[in-house]
Amino acid sequence: MRNAPNLRHIEAFRAVMLTGTVVGAASLMNVTQPAVSRTIALLELQLGFKLFERRGRRLYPTAEAQTLYREVERLYIGAERIGQAAQDIRFQRAGAVRVATLPALSLTVVPRALSMLLRSRPSVTATVQSLPSRQIAELVSTGQYDVGIVELPVSRASVIVEPLPSGSSVVVMPRGHRLASQKSVSFEDLHEERMVLLSQHSYVRYQIDEALSKANAFPNVIAETPSSLIAAALVAQGLGISIVSGWTAEIFAHGNIVTRPLNGELASRFAVIFPESVAVSSLARALATEVANALSHHDG
Repeated sequence: MRNAPNLRHIEAFRAVMLTGTVVGAASLMNVTQPAVSRTIALLELQLGFKLFERRGRRLYPTAEAQTLYREVERLYIGAERIGQAAQDIRFQRAGAVRVATLPALSLTVVPRALSMLLRSRPSVTATVQSLPSRQIAELVSTGQYDVGIVELPVSRASVIVEPLPSGSSVVVMPRGHRLASQKSVSFEDLHEERMVLLSQHSYVRYQIDEALSKANAFPNVIAETPSSLIAAALVAQGLGISIVSGWTAEIFAHGNIVTRPLNGELASRFAVIFPESVAVSSLARALATEVANALSHHDG
């Protein structure tokens, strides 16, 4: 617009309205008095109407100036809101975080981490999705999610991978199972046991199969599932026993199953991933820290 005043003119006008004098406006703006007078004169010329009546040292706004001032204050309130929003973003008090997580951590670790994150950030919102690692990596790599929590190893390019604290795997079994009387369970103990195992394409299943083979243990695999939560739920219904992460087993701790430590090198290895194509948001970084804390606290 041809008659649109610039921000410096508006600032001078507002300063005079607030202080009532050119001297006061000049002090407020940290400029000379003639500079304020010239700016107001230019603004009046540009607008085509008078803004102030001079009476002694004071300037009295015209009716037109009062109307204009109401609009100017809206502008400054908007600017203050922008400033407040910027502060909220800087100190993570506002914004949104989108997280995709493995089902195994979706009911324990991630809710705890989000609870800690949002407790001191009431204006922050979260979107949470539970998916297999491969899909999580795809969604994070394309920027559809800010942070992902996956099982290692991750083969997807275009993501930043940061390993999380590892956790112990446990054997879950129905209450009253013969192995429940033992303090821990070895792979040798699983020979000919009815078992629910994770699907064969997963890295954890590869580790389990290798460990069973070394122990000359050949269980009777009666069900397979890509989800450790489903595996534990099947165990709770008496279908057999399974090997899952301690975080998964925790969900069923008060149900029909018991857990025993697993002897052998089989740790649950997770990582947090971020999109490589964009800068990691401070909220995503803060959530990753809370996830790591939740994992460390549980394992400790």
